[in-house]
Amino acid sequence: MNKTRVAIIGCGGIANGKHMPSLHKLNMVEMVGFCDIISARAEEAKAAFGSKDAKAYTDYKQMLAEVKPDVVHVCTPNKSHCEITCAALEAGAHVMCEKPMAKTAEDARKMLETSKKTGKLLSIGYQNRYRPDSLYMNKVCKRGDLGEIYFAKAIALRRRGIPTWGVFLNEEEQGGGPLIDIGTHALDLTLWMMDNYEPAYAVGTSYKKFRDKCKDTGNPFGDWNPDEFTVEDSAFGFVVMKNGATVIVESSWALNTLEQGEAITTLCGTEAGADMRDGLRINSVDLGKQIITRPDLASGGVDFYEGASSCPNELEAYHWIQSVREGKDLFVKPEEALVVTEILEAIYASAESGQPVFFA
Repeated sequence: MNKTRVAIIGCGGIANGKHMPSLHKLNMVEMVGFCDIISARAEEAKAAFGSKDAKAYTDYKQMLAEVKPDVVHVCTPNKSHCEITCAALEAGAHVMCEKPMAKTAEDARKMLETSKKTGKLLSIGYQNRYRPDSLYMNKVCKRGDLGEIYFAKAIALRRRGIPTWGVFLNEEEQGGGPLIDIGTHALDLTLWMMDNYEPAYAVGTSYKKFRDKCKDTGNPFGDWNPDEFTVEDSAFGFVVMKNGATVIVESSWALNTLEQGEAITTLCGTEAGADMRDGLRINSVDLGKQIITRPDLASGGVDFYEGASSCPNELEAYHWIQSVREGKDLFVKPEEALVVTEILEAIYASAESGQPVFFA
């Protein structure tokens, strides 16, 4: 088969740290187009990862028209996810959009509708599903070992870890802070494990306690300009699902806590529980005794596809391209990512109004 022709829109940190290196390792892929509003970044990406006839652009519409890629990876700030994704789908490309799906639920719904209208695939970059502990836990959940999962925590807590580069602190560009940035990963993992995408209502709180604490911060990414810090530093949600299950969402870039953890989940079911607090732990009762099982994930992990890398970023790229080329089921479906965005938006709305937000 011919190689899959991929174009990258947004050649910044996430493209260089995840998408482009992972795609570059796939022998069935050639990267033929690179677009960024900063021309030097597009040129550098082309030189590092592009095919011999690859082109660099600052206008993504021009690139779509001239390059006509099979696949587009959207790696831009959240605000532009919808516009660029829909344009790429309508240009005939399948799209992998970086998380979260969109800045707003309305935008996310438009992306899903456009995917259905065009018949082109759309997936969202929730690579934490591909970790060995996540894959193993999901198999345990699907097998029914935990029974009915009726309580869970989606955890994305940093003691200090405020990103001070790019537009992470810009509410207009991103839609929020840690909740939409790292909380989205934890919530995606949790709903995926529960296989529950039907929320009833959400209550949320958000805080801006660290904006002016901008000197001697202990932040590994350095101090920040308080005038540019327009998002929350912490946000928390209480979500009740239509079947009565409860999901607590904890997200923070800066919280005075030692209970840190990023993109992890805790699950409590009628038969057993599981968490990722100290590696993957499954707790249950056996022969009248409380036991804890710790799977050895270093001994091969969980098989996914023969010959595929065990690196989550590379596994995501491999499965995505296989889905495009061979019609394999998407590992991250846009319908699932839409629900994540709807819940995040509801938590923000509740935090602003002080009232619960109900879903249809």
